[in-house]
This record gives sequence, C-alpha cells and structure tokens, in this order.
Amino acid sequence: MNDVLLQIRNLTVEFRVPRGILRAVDSAVLDIKRGEVLGLIGESGCGKSVLAHSILKIVAPNGYIKSGKILFEGRDVLSLSDEELRKYRWKEVAIIFQGAQNSLNPVINVKEHMLDTIKAHKPATTEEALVYSSSLLKSVWLEPSRVMKAYAFELSGGMKQRVITAMSMLLDPKLLILDEPTSSLDVLTQRYLLELLKDIHRQKNVSMLLITHDPGIAAYLADRGAIMLLGNIVEVGSVEQIFYNAKHPYTRALIDAVPSIVGNIKVKPIPGPLPDPVNPPPGCPFHPRCPYAMEVCKHVRPELIELENGRQVACHLSR
Repeated sequence: MNDVLLQIRNLTVEFRVPRGILRAVDSAVLDIKRGEVLGLIGESGCGKSVLAHSILKIVAPNGYIKSGKILFEGRDVLSLSDEELRKYRWKEVAIIFQGAQNSLNPVINVKEHMLDTIKAHKPATTEEALVYSSSLLKSVWLEPSRVMKAYAFELSGGMKQRVITAMSMLLDPKLLILDEPTSSLDVLTQRYLLELLKDIHRQKNVSMLLITHDPGIAAYLADRGAIMLLGNIVEVGSVEQIFYNAKHPYTRALIDAVPSIVGNIKVKPIPGPLPDPVNPPPGCPFHPRCPYAMEVCKHVRPELIELENGRQVACHLSR
C-alpha cells in the first residue's frame, strides 16, 4: 500500500433538507495513488464535489460526515484538530473549486493573494515569496510583472483560472483536487488549461483528483477512472479499461451519451429520470434505468468487488 496516497473507506455524507435526509455520498470506497491522475466521473448531482470537499473536511453547514474514514498517508483526516486541518489544507491537499474564477478576493490584487497564502503557512521573506510566486505564474504561462498587480476584474476568465492554479501549487501539495476545472470556459481555453494541467503533472508528479461529468476530459487527462452514481462508486479501472471494456451498464451508458465525432452524430441519452437522492431506489441505484436489470438488482445493492488487473465494479452481472 506504499503507493497509495489517500484511502477513502465506507464514506457516507448526508445533508438535512426540507424533505428529509439527502445522502450525497453512500459508503464510498476509493484509493488515490501517488503520482496518478484519477478521474471521478458521473452525472451532475451524483455527489462528486461532496466527496472532494469531504477530503478537506469542508462539508456545507447543513451536512455532516455520518461514517467512514479518510486516510491521508495513514492519518485519519476526520480526527484532525482545527490547527492540524489548517496545516493539512493547501499544504498537503489543495483544491481548485468549481467556478474558481469567483475564488479571488475582488479588493486585493494577485500579489497580496499569493503573499498572504505563503506567509500563513511557512516562514519566508517577502522577496522569497515574490520570487517563488513569479516562477509559478510563469509556469502557467502568465506574465508576473503584469498579473501580480492586477485585480480579479482586470483578468479574463482563463487568466483567473490560471492564477488559481498557480496559487494551488504555492505550498507544493501532494494532492491537487480539480473540481470541474473547465466549467465556464470556452472550448479553446478548456484545451489550453488541460495542456497546462498535463504540464504541471509531468513536471511536479503531483497526484490529482479530476472531477468531471465529461468522460472525454477524463480520457484526455486521467490515468485511472472512477465512476460515481447517486453517491456510489460503481466502477474503477484504468482509462483503457473504462473506455474500451466497461463492465458496469451505467459506465457504458455514460460513454455512449457522448456524441461521436466520427460518422453520423447520434446522441444516446441515458433513459429515464435521475433517481431521487432523498428517496433512492432499493437495490442497485441504476436498476430503474438499466436495460440488463435482473430481479436481484431491485432488492440487493451490489458490493464493489475486485476483478482482474486491479479493476473494481459493483454490478450483479459481473458476478
């Protein structure tokens, strides 16, 4: 297990909502290895971001981590004190939030953002902090002399995204969480950012958790993929295994829903509505929409089992 950086074991996260209890993450089991990019893929609202926020223990006020463990290099994150959590966040694990353009404080410039972050976590002179910050801005293809003195409203969406990316690397974290990093960006800027993230991974060998609803982005950037459905991890495997030999019907449906650029463009949406997370169906959460559902699928929830070559799947068909 020396190559495993983060272990999530039977993690359950719930929220109190007017209609009752919403279970956003349901007994999730997941490993992130050192130096890998793991793509967490699923439809909007399946619990991907909640799982990511739980890694940093920043669940929203109406939510709580009901059970489970999150082990970072063997330490239980959920048992850390406030001071230990402050040191763990950003230094050990950093996150680029969804819609990261709104993460910048509008009344201070980029230079102040970066200086405040460095000085809050490690001893450094202003000159040392500025030199290091400038090198990070250059690494994300920005001009430090111009960007350092700029405020958020003076930067484009793509530039703000790159500033946040540089800030996330200020303390050399071991794990970088990317929550829908290409959302709100045009197609060209998306490609530009993905190339940048590839460069960062190649140069620093930092582990990454890439959260996306777009299988194509995961296929481009990730080494392994994990498929999430209604708070459940239903399949884990290498990108080649996931995209060329998917075992779970939901994984196949997700991939088929992406329009092909070869031949006739044919959209194949997943049939049926999304299940209600407050009143989820019994058994397998995909059985109401699954063309291969059996009687057992309606009553017994399948466990995540190990198959060949380290891949995992939670489906009665695979048994």
